[in-house]
Amino acid sequence: MVFGSRVPTVGVDALSADDFLLDVREDDEWQAGHAEGALHIPMSDFVARFGELTEKAPEGARINVICRSGGRSAQVTAYLVQQGLDAANVEGGMQVWEAAGRPVVDAAGAPGAVI
Repeated sequence: MVFGSRVPTVGVDALSADDFLLDVREDDEWQAGHAEGALHIPMSDFVARFGELTEKAPEGARINVICRSGGRSAQVTAYLVQQGLDAANVEGGMQVWEAAGRPVVDAAGAPGAVI
C-alpha cells in the first residue's frame, strides 16, 4: 500500500449511524471493541480481501476507514482513493470514537473497549 500524505478525512462527530465504516485494525483489537455495524477487514489482509469491501459497501457510499489512531486507516484510505473509490480517514480513529462517547462493542456484542 502506498501512504498518501494528503488523504480525505472526516471527524467522528460528522459520522452518523447510517454511514459506512470500515475497521482495518487487527483481530485482537476488533474483538476487544469496535463500532457496531462496522465491516472488519484487517489492514494486513486488506488487498487480498478487497473484494469483500466492494461486495458489502453500499453503492456510491463513502467508505469511512478507521483504525486505533488514524495511521493504518490513512494508508488504506489512500489505497481506496487510488482505486477511484470515495473514501475518508476517520480522524483520531477508535480512540477518538470512544472518547466522544460513541458506542463500542466487543465480539459478543457486549460493551467493549479500545485497545
